[in-house]
Amino acid sequence: MRASGSRKSVSDPPVLATQLPLELLHRGKVRDVYAVDDEHLLLIASDRVSAFDVVLEEPIPRKGEVLTQLTAWWLHNLRRDLGISHHIVAVRADEVVGLYPALGATRPEWEGRATLVRRTTPIRAECVYRGYLAGSAWKEYEAHGTLAGERIQMGLQQCQRLDPPLFSPATKAEHGLHDENITFSRLVEMVGEELAEELRHRSHMIFRYGRDVAADSNLLLADTKFEFGHDAEGELLLIDEVLTPDSSRFWPKEVYRVGQKQPSLDKQPIRDFLEGIDGWDKTPPPPPLPPEVVQACSERYLEVFRRLTGIQLDDWTPPTFGALNR
Repeated sequence: MRASGSRKSVSDPPVLATQLPLELLHRGKVRDVYAVDDEHLLLIASDRVSAFDVVLEEPIPRKGEVLTQLTAWWLHNLRRDLGISHHIVAVRADEVVGLYPALGATRPEWEGRATLVRRTTPIRAECVYRGYLAGSAWKEYEAHGTLAGERIQMGLQQCQRLDPPLFSPATKAEHGLHDENITFSRLVEMVGEELAEELRHRSHMIFRYGRDVAADSNLLLADTKFEFGHDAEGELLLIDEVLTPDSSRFWPKEVYRVGQKQPSLDKQPIRDFLEGIDGWDKTPPPPPLPPEVVQACSERYLEVFRRLTGIQLDDWTPPTFGALNR
């Protein structure tokens, strides 16, 4: 990957975890979160992968780079085209080191997968938008004819397009628990009517934008989730990853067929493999992944980056955010 004169190699080893000269605040399923100062965090997207809420032993090469750089691409475009404010300060390694020289010694460990962001107070709800009836939404609908407990149109099929798309917020679960779909009225109870309406409005704008961009790449954006937070001045910002294979379901349009599961451009090869193993109860320790499953998953992440941006990851130059996002 080109980044201010440097280039990562496809042969660079995957990153399972980082050890930086900063305070580690959190090591999640994928990200390592470090405190930089009172106003900023450094988010590192590793190559860790989870399935069924279990972190697997094998990393997925270049996954963390795709998540970081694709988010940067989307947020740059969303700010430019829609005026959506977000939390990114810098993605380019030279800019990060320029602001915090002490990170220079560990640059090979985090380059291409690090994002310097403004600290925020996250809103404890995920803003899910669904363009197709899939995943947990399909399971609930199939069983009860509802989504988050509310009745929706009858007679829909699996993976059918939803017109209009549905705003379907969810609670942010604690570690080891599952997110729960909630009604809009429950979101109002949690955050107040004004903020709930603003979250729905911004999520709708971003979803429509992402859907249209994906369509230009012959991709269907089936569903996605957004997260927001308030900065120290109270400004509402779009945070975390945006429209990536880990936060969204992208389907190749050329093979889409209503009424059946679709081949998602994400970690679907891993889920399919694990679902076929008899006797695993979806708790640690997970079964080992064969090399061909790891490779297939890595290739899907790289493919969705290329199809959306029109650029191979190794030919990509990250944007500069400072002036644009003030």
